[in-house]
Amino acid sequence: MLVNNRAIMQHHAYVERVINLICPDGNTLLSQSYDEALDAVASGDPSRIRQIDGQFAILAQKGKIIRMARSIGRPMRYFLAKLVDGPCLIVAERIDEISAKLKEMGLLNQFHPSYTRMVPAHHLLELTLLGCPDPNPTYTRYFSPQRNKLSTDLNEIGRAYIGTVETELAKWLDTIDRKEPLGVLFSGGVDSGAVLLTLYSLLLKRGESPQRLKAFTLSVEGRGDDAAQARQFLDELDLGFLLEEVTVPASAVSLEDAVRVIEDYKPLDVQSAAMTWALCSEIRKRYPEWTYLCDGDGGDENLKDYPIEENKELTIRSVLNNLMLYQEGWGVNAVKHSLTFSGGQSRGHVRSFAPARVAGFKGLSPFALPNVIEVAEGIPFIELTDWDVPKLYALKGEIVRRGVEAITGLTMPIFDKRRFQHGAMERAEFDSKFPATEGKYRAAFTQHFVP
Repeated sequence: MLVNNRAIMQHHAYVERVINLICPDGNTLLSQSYDEALDAVASGDPSRIRQIDGQFAILAQKGKIIRMARSIGRPMRYFLAKLVDGPCLIVAERIDEISAKLKEMGLLNQFHPSYTRMVPAHHLLELTLLGCPDPNPTYTRYFSPQRNKLSTDLNEIGRAYIGTVETELAKWLDTIDRKEPLGVLFSGGVDSGAVLLTLYSLLLKRGESPQRLKAFTLSVEGRGDDAAQARQFLDELDLGFLLEEVTVPASAVSLEDAVRVIEDYKPLDVQSAAMTWALCSEIRKRYPEWTYLCDGDGGDENLKDYPIEENKELTIRSVLNNLMLYQEGWGVNAVKHSLTFSGGQSRGHVRSFAPARVAGFKGLSPFALPNVIEVAEGIPFIELTDWDVPKLYALKGEIVRRGVEAITGLTMPIFDKRRFQHGAMERAEFDSKFPATEGKYRAAFTQHFVP
């Protein structure tokens, strides 16, 4: 049987049906208006998209061409539904938003979470809406920071790194009413400590009251090491008035709730999200009108402070030789790149973003902003460490401590590294709730989406 390809192409003419569920209010734009940012994405010009400062996820349509771009700080998913007259593109922050829209359209039988796609951070994704089969998207990098451009002077590095954090936080404060309270999710660790002290210093420099600032620290059942660490951190600086310890029962920490909130199953991200969800939920109960939260997510990725020995796929050479490996994973062209989830912090940032968002807060993670990442990628890690893993682990605290002191005048206490999920509750209680293997996490994810 002969097939008339031209007739098929005429039958499946371009379809320009797009359902955009990405709300502009979910963006935190620090340098331009939404319309200006939208125009930059619509242009398809990577250099213009790079000028968008802040956390964003933006879709622009020009005829049959769909362009999407996002930063790490906001997730962006899409799904191609099949209609009689061609494809329909649904774009949203979350998988469950896509599922709900398909149900509303009577197309839920087409849904599976693995059919959704995540727009990878730092790339312009272009999609042409044709008929059948589905077209493949193209990716163009819009953010490619120059590596190793800084000197080996740790004072210079610290000043540049935390100085950029201060600049971004100042822009953020410019978007917020001076009467609005500000919260920091605070463990007393390096990253949350740097964010808190930089915000505190900024408020003083701007002539604004530091009383609007709170450091929220989670303590499950009134135990866990973070609460004591947070108190010691602030007491050493005579800033104890900033601390609000948030105590929750162990029942508030749930693997299943975390999976539902972040729509993922990676154990470390689920564990972290379970604590963040418990913290954000309790803050919401205490302060129904509170809007703005800040956190230190992204600091470990920027300064490459993860235990390499825990990941069999990594060596110090792969970590230091690959651009933004911890932020983006192996890259969009790699065999192991996940279309459903993306890679690195591009995937994992939902551990911080989603709990705050679902609880009704507007969050900011300054370490995940491109301008801050750009400084971090300019650090000459190889020269500073000579491929020595302990030197790499020691680097983060030293850089951040020096930077915070240079920018704020405050000498920040530095404690041993500890994951958020391990510091907020006792280890025995943690082990009873969170298995070490991935099976239960995947089962909870499957049960939520495919009952």
